[in-house]
Amino acid sequence: MKYEPLGTSGVAASRVALGVMRINEKRQDDADKIVKTVLDNGVNFFDTADCYSSGESSRRFGQALVDLGVKRDEIFVQTKFGIYRDPESNDITRYDFSKQHLLAALDGELENLQTDYVDFVLLHRPDTLVNLDELAEAFNELQTSGKVRHFGVSNVNPWQVELLQSAISQKLEVNQLQFGLGHTSMVQQEFHVNMEDAPSIDHDGGLIAYSRLRNMTIQAWSPFQFGFFEGVFIDNPKFPELNEELDELAKKYGVGKSAIAVAWILRHPAKMQVLLGSMTPTRLADMVAGAEVELTAQEWYDLYLAAGNDLP
Repeated sequence: MKYEPLGTSGVAASRVALGVMRINEKRQDDADKIVKTVLDNGVNFFDTADCYSSGESSRRFGQALVDLGVKRDEIFVQTKFGIYRDPESNDITRYDFSKQHLLAALDGELENLQTDYVDFVLLHRPDTLVNLDELAEAFNELQTSGKVRHFGVSNVNPWQVELLQSAISQKLEVNQLQFGLGHTSMVQQEFHVNMEDAPSIDHDGGLIAYSRLRNMTIQAWSPFQFGFFEGVFIDNPKFPELNEELDELAKKYGVGKSAIAVAWILRHPAKMQVLLGSMTPTRLADMVAGAEVELTAQEWYDLYLAAGNDLP
C-alpha cells in the first residue's frame, strides 16, 4: 500500500480508503470481515457519515473495530455531518451548519463509533444558510475539546471553500467529490478550454486546479459509478470499449478491472484518495491492488477516451 499526506495535515493516509456507507446491510460478523480485509491489505483510513442509515453504518463499523481489537491510534477515522434527517420520515429535510446541530451530530458519531475523537470531520453538503461566525465557533469548540483533529468539506465548489475558509482558522484539508472513469466532468472542462461544446462547461469552478493550488486532497467517491448512482460501468454492456480497455490493462498488470479503474484515478498528479464502497471482501482486495499499479500517461488517456470522452 502507498500512503500520501492528506492536504497539509501531515496525516499519511492509504491512497485507497474504505467508505462504510453500506456496511449497515451486513451482519456484524460480516462487517468484521470487511474491515479486516482492508486492514490486512494496508488500508488505514475509513470514511463514514452521521446520516448513513441514521448512524447505523457508523455503529456497525465502530463495533467492528472493537471486535478486531484495532488500536485507535493505528487508523484514521473520518465522518461527515451537516445533513439533517427528519427522525420520523428519515427524509433529508435540510442542510444544517448551525453550531447546535454540528456539535450534537459529532457527539452522536463519537458514541456510534465508540471513540472519543475523529481524525477528520467534513461538512457533508453546502448549507447556503450557514452563519459563518457560528460555524467558526463550532469548529473551534470541536478542535479545542480534542474531539476533531482535522477538517474538510464534501461536494463543495472553490468559491464555497473560500467563503468557509475566510471564517474559520482551521485549514480545510480535503474535499470529497464524485470522480472516476464514469464521472469525468472535472477533467473534461480542463481539455475543452475556449470552446462552446457541452464538455467545455465548467460545472464546478475548476475544482482540480483549485484543489492543487490550495493543497486540498480530493477524495473520490463512487469511483465505479456512471452518472449519479445510476450503476457501475465495470462489466456493463453499455460500456464495451471501456471494459475492453480495462480488461487489456488488467491482464498486463495482473489485477482485476476494478484495480485498473482505481489506478486511473490515482495516476492523476493531484494525488487523490479513492474511497471504496464495496462490501464484498474479494472485490475489495482487488480494488485495493489498484494502489500498486502505475499506469503510463498513454494508458491513462486511452482509458479516458474508451470511456466515451474525446480530446479536442
